Formats: sequence, structure tokens, C-alpha cells
Amino acid sequence: MRAEKIKKQILLSAVILSMVAPIPAQAYMSSEANALYQQACTLEYQHNLPEAVNKLNQAIQHAGDEAMLYTKLAGIYTDMDEYDKAVEAYLKVIQLRPNDAFVYISLGNIYETQSKYDEALASYRKALEIFPEYKYNYLNIANIQYQMKNYKEAINNYNTFLATYAQHTEAHKNLAAAYLANGNYDKAAMEYERLYLKDFQNFDAYANYGIALFEIKDFGKAAEMLEKAIERDADNTAAHATLALSYQELEKNELALEQFKVVFAQKPNLHSLKFDYANLLADMGKNTEALAEYNAYITHFPNDARVYKNLGLVYKRQKNYNMTIVNYEKALKLSPDDTDLKKDLASCYHLQEDYETAMKYYDEILAVSPDDYDVKLNKAIALHAMKKYEPAIAMYNDLLTVKNSEVVQNNLTEAYVAQGHEDLKLHNYSKATDEFLKAISRGTKDSMAYYGLAKAYRACNVNDKAAEYYEKAISMDPEKTLYSTELAEFIAEMNSQTSSEKPAVQNNPDVPASAVSIQRPADETLPEIVVSDNTEAVNKEADLQKNKDLIALADENYKKKNYDTSILNYKEALKLNPSDEVTLLKIGNVYKLKNDETNAIDFYKKAIFVNPSYADGWFNLGLVYASQKNVSESKKCFERVVSLDTDYAYAYYALALAYETENNKKEAVKNYELFLKYNKDPNQIKTVEEKIKSLK
Repeated sequence: MRAEKIKKQILLSAVILSMVAPIPAQAYMSSEANALYQQACTLEYQHNLPEAVNKLNQAIQHAGDEAMLYTKLAGIYTDMDEYDKAVEAYLKVIQLRPNDAFVYISLGNIYETQSKYDEALASYRKALEIFPEYKYNYLNIANIQYQMKNYKEAINNYNTFLATYAQHTEAHKNLAAAYLANGNYDKAAMEYERLYLKDFQNFDAYANYGIALFEIKDFGKAAEMLEKAIERDADNTAAHATLALSYQELEKNELALEQFKVVFAQKPNLHSLKFDYANLLADMGKNTEALAEYNAYITHFPNDARVYKNLGLVYKRQKNYNMTIVNYEKALKLSPDDTDLKKDLASCYHLQEDYETAMKYYDEILAVSPDDYDVKLNKAIALHAMKKYEPAIAMYNDLLTVKNSEVVQNNLTEAYVAQGHEDLKLHNYSKATDEFLKAISRGTKDSMAYYGLAKAYRACNVNDKAAEYYEKAISMDPEKTLYSTELAEFIAEMNSQTSSEKPAVQNNPDVPASAVSIQRPADETLPEIVVSDNTEAVNKEADLQKNKDLIALADENYKKKNYDTSILNYKEALKLNPSDEVTLLKIGNVYKLKNDETNAIDFYKKAIFVNPSYADGWFNLGLVYASQKNVSESKKCFERVVSLDTDYAYAYYALALAYETENNKKEAVKNYELFLKYNKDPNQIKTVEEKIKSLK
């Protein structure tokens, strides 16, 4: 508190106390002392303070210990800023008049001026004890408590004072400042608003009002008050800083940047604000500058978890996940209970495909917050990515009981399809079928579900269903040649198992006039076909029966997927009838299932070598070429098929696919139409009709 204010307070106190506690009469002094006292008063009036002190000391010599003389002497010493001498004089007065509240108040004022707050508080409290009716003392006490940062007690005493002097502007202003300092921002804002509305023309606490408004998140009004504060005082760094933060909250980033620059120009070492400044730069996409400011902040505040977290966020935006994780881990060490940070870390590890570590954090979070939907979803996705489909499916289903999320629905369907294919590999056909059907029942558009179901039915010899779902897979994804190739293989397989003589070749105007034949090149030698030395023995009934038995045994082993054994059986049967094109075809089929395409081609060629009119042999040979993406050779084979057997529907289908591959829509449509002409399965008609429409 400034001296002139103290003197005004002392004078006011003296006036008030004079009305209720009269000073003892001068009659107690001698005439000489009284004369010297009057001279001292005159000299004081004339501002000749040293001589006034001289006269008072002379009066004291004549009058002895006279309280009034020491009181006057203390007052003049106060005016001369000789506070120690003033204190000495007031203490002498207290010896003489120990119950003089005015003296304690005046002494408290001087102690306050000297920043001796403990002594000042003790003096004011003594005055209050002596004279409790003097309510102004609550203001004195409150001011000291404010200086001592005892804001709670200061607030209580300001309110006590204002209960009597409700219109005291300075007290309201000080109360507002105490609320602000104590963190009672809403009450501070209310006090400042009251002062502002009462007399906005003389209001001067714009900065504090703006700070209070900022703290209660009224950023727009805060900015308005702070702008006015800066108009009055451009050097008010606190106002500039809070205005920068207000603009930042209002997303007026360019204005915020300007204010930050002013702040750091005024206070270059205001390191505490560097964090917010770095946040602004990051929000503005100035990542390099933001990283520099964050690191500068760390040098002064190395244990602030927030800065490492935000550093990690900037690195994450740059897709530098390694540095993101490094900084997130540092932040977590400083703030180990930060659940949001654990979520961020888990997300980063997830993005890095480090699902095991991500899972660790997901589990830690769920141990504390078991119903966190987003974390459970991310954990389910991680399990899915780790190919742990069954626990993923369980979690997806659990999540759907909480919220019917499209994301969860889609993920659950994908998990069913994936688990179905895993079970196919393990020959768990029943389980796989169930999973594919669940995916399909959920309206999946994934052709792999239909393809998988086709394979499951095929493995279980549910042939009509297998064919149906092959067709559906093809209709959903016609570009995937795997589906059509396997369908054709499946049909050929069924045909070979139930082989019967085909009708004689008929002329068909839709089939090219010249059928393509495969001729043996001059330098190529087909693998030797074993021929029995005694050809007539084949005709013997015993040999015929043995041949049939061997073929039946081979077929049985084939069905059991004992492929190697079935090949041996077929080859033993072939020794008894080396010209049996059907058995040669079956051997080729088994090799094809074993993905041994070289041997498959070999035996298909043997089949058509012994019977050049064997349509199934040509067809299956074409399928192998198709799987090898040898479109030209596959077409030759399929064209040979339809030249031999004009109603061989699937040869037309295979030809249509080949032409589609070549982007020959006209020929593709022609062959699809021929397929419809000769195909007897009504389930396939719609699919092919839609194909034709799409190509026209």
C-alpha cells in the first residue's frame, strides 16, 4: 500500500475515532509544552517538517511522557517517510495509552507500508479487539490477508466489511481480486460484472475481469474485456497472454499467434506459456515449429506429462508412429492412470500391427472400465486381425447387445467368413457351413462366403448345394476366375464319376464350322501308355471284374480324399484296360486336386489321345489351361468340346468367361446365351441373364 494512501487512511481513522473516542485535553500539558506543540502544528501546516519535529521534542522535554505529543510526532515522521521513527513514537503512545485503537490502526498502516504483514495484522486485530464497532478495520485486515495470500480469510473479512458498507467500490474490487486469486472464478466474474455495469466509464479492472471470464470459459466476452485492457495498457503481459489463449479457444488462430508473439517479445523467458504456444502451432499445422517449442518447454518442465502426450500427437499426425510411441510411453510413466493415454498408445500399436502390445493396453483399460464400448470394439478388431476369430466373434456379438453398429455388424460378418475358411482348412465342414450360413443370413456381400459354403457342401457331397453356391459366388464377383474354374472342375468331376456315353455329335449352327483340334507336335512324345502283352486277356471276365473292382476301390479312396492311394488303384486298373479314357481322366482329376497340373495335363492328353472325341477330356484340359491363365489354349479346348457335344452347357460357360477375359463382350454374350439354351439348372438362369445384361 502506498504511503499517501496510508496517510489518508490514518487521517480518516483519526476523524472517525475523534467522534467516538476523544483525545485527552491539552490542559494536562504545561504552558511551555503547549506553546511548543502549537508551534509544531503551525510548522507542519507550513510543510517545515524537520523543524516541527524539533519543536515537538522540545515540548516532550518540558511535558515528559505526553501521549498527544508522541502521536503528533509519529504522524509527522510518517509524512517524512521515516517509518522506523514513526513506529518508535507510536509504541511510546501505546505505553502511555494501551487502549487507543487509533494508535494500533496507524501502527498497522505503517507496518503494511513496510510489508511487515504479520506485525500489521497483529496491530489491526488489536484495534478490532479494543474497538469492534469500527468496521473499517475488517477492510484493513482483509487487505493484509490478501497480501499474505490468505485469500479465504481475506474474502470472509471483505464480505464482513461490505455487509455494513455495501457500496464501497474499492472493497468490491479487492473482493473480486481475492476471488480471482483464490480460484473462485465465477464469483470473481460476478463481482467484476457488478462493478462494470455500475460504472463502466470508470471501470479499470478490464484485465482481471477478462481473466475471470476466460477461466469460466466465456471466451468471447473475455476477449472483449482483454482487448479493452490492452487499449489502456499495451504493456500488460498477462492481458496479452490471456487474450492469446482466448483467441486460441475461439479458433481465431492467426489473432492468437499475434498475441503470443507480443507476449514473448515482452517476456522472452515466459516458458510456462510455451506449451500453449506449441499447441497453437500444432493446431495450425506448423508441426516442425510445434515440435521445437514442445522440446523447448521440456527443458524447463521435464515432468509435465501433457507435453509428451502432445508431442506424440504431432508425430502421429506425421505418421511417425515410432516417435509417437516413445513420447506416449514417457507420458504414461509420468501419468500412469491416464486412461485416454493408454487408448492412444493402444491405437498406435494397433496401427503398427503390434496387436499383442495393443491387447495389453486394451486389457488394462477394460480392467478398470469393463463397459468401454470403443475399447472393446478395438480389442475385437485386434483379435480379428490376429486371426483369433472365435473370441472376436464373441466380442462382436456382445457389442451388438449394447449398440446396433453398422461397423460391428460388418466386422462380425467378416469374422464369420474368415472363421469358416479356417474350419475348411481343418476339415470341420459342419462348423464351416454354419459360419458361412450365418454370414450369408446377415446379408454379406462377400463372395468368399458363398464360395466357402460351396466348398463345404462339395466336401460333404451335397452336390446340388455346392453347384448353387458356386454360381452365387460367381454372380457376386464375376472377375474372380477361381470360382468359375472350380465350378467347372466340380462339374467335370461329377461328370467323370457318373460318366456315360454322350449323344452323337449334331450339327449346330451356333458352333464354329471348323472345330479346333489338338495335334501332337513332331518333336513331342506323349507319355507311354502301358499296354498289356495279352490284349485278349482284357476281355476275359476275370480281368474285367478285377478292373471294375480296382476302379471302385479307387473311387472310394478318392471320396475319402486318399488321393495317392486312388491314383495307384486307377493305374492298376489301367494296366488291365489301357485304352480306358474315363480312368485316364479320373487320374488327371486327382492330380489336379493335388495341384499337380503337369501330371494332370499329361493324363488329360492321354485320355483324348486314346479317344479324340472324348469331350470331358478336352473340357478338363481346358480348365487346367484356364487356371494357368493360358486363355488361347483353353479356348481351343472348349471349342473342341462344343464341336463334339453341342449341348455341353458348361463348355459354353467356360468359353464365355474366356471371352470376358479378352474383353470380347459380343462373343461372351453369344456363349452365355448358348449356355442358357442347353443348361437345365433353373437356379443358374437368373445369374447368367444378369451377366448378359451387364455385357450388352
